[in-house]
Amino acid sequence: MPIVGIDYERCNGCRLCIQECRFYSLDEAKNNVLFEDLDNMCMLCGHCIAVCPQDAIIYEDFGDEAFAFEGIEKLDSIVPYDNLYKFLRGHRSIRQYKKKEVPKNILKKVLDLMQHAPTASNLRYEKYAIVSDQEILKSLSDEVIDTLFNKLGMRAQYGESFEARKKNYANPLFHDAPHVIFVSSMFDMQLADHNIGIIITYGRLAAQSLGLGTCWNGFINIASQHNKKIMKLAGVRGKRIGAFMIGYPNITFKRAPPRSRKPVKGLKLD
Repeated sequence: MPIVGIDYERCNGCRLCIQECRFYSLDEAKNNVLFEDLDNMCMLCGHCIAVCPQDAIIYEDFGDEAFAFEGIEKLDSIVPYDNLYKFLRGHRSIRQYKKKEVPKNILKKVLDLMQHAPTASNLRYEKYAIVSDQEILKSLSDEVIDTLFNKLGMRAQYGESFEARKKNYANPLFHDAPHVIFVSSMFDMQLADHNIGIIITYGRLAAQSLGLGTCWNGFINIASQHNKKIMKLAGVRGKRIGAFMIGYPNITFKRAPPRSRKPVKGLKLD
């Protein structure tokens, strides 16, 4: 049981944990907070640990230690909306990369943040892999393209596009990116794709903050459902997979492009 109990020497009786989680209750006789999870239903979300002002929740086997930092109680003071707006509006899919590998310590920062991304019910069944070997990536590219064209009949839809890419890239699927990060899930359901998408988004935004460029690769997701050799080549196991390229961008964007706006039902602006 990862939540071991309460450190009553630290606990100030604020009862915030009771408001946050159904497994906490008040022992009226002792006027103490209790944690009871008799059926092992705790999803390990850690909200009780995060909300406790006295750090009085005793826990183990959560992985990383709880993380406190200046500004945690007022996150908008760290990244105000105007700055976030520019950061996200400027985010682009990068398809031109420098022939330069990213140092391992930088890649580790991206992958570390990805593993803190939220998942449905806090299920943490995803696996991670990074491939930097260009021969393996070329084999993956060939396998995916063959699957799309010959198994899924998409040659008419994407044939000209890939022929055009071959003129500029030795590896047309991955745009000659130095690295590709893969995220897989053991769940064979649409929810797994959502979780993978959230995780990859965390990774792409982390990469941008480190001066890197990325591009999500949807062809991997499509082809892997019809050819299990793709996962084997990527070195991952699971039922669903997502991937994105990562490297130093060899292009600079001067402005964020326009986007069409859609009406929002229930929100009328003057």
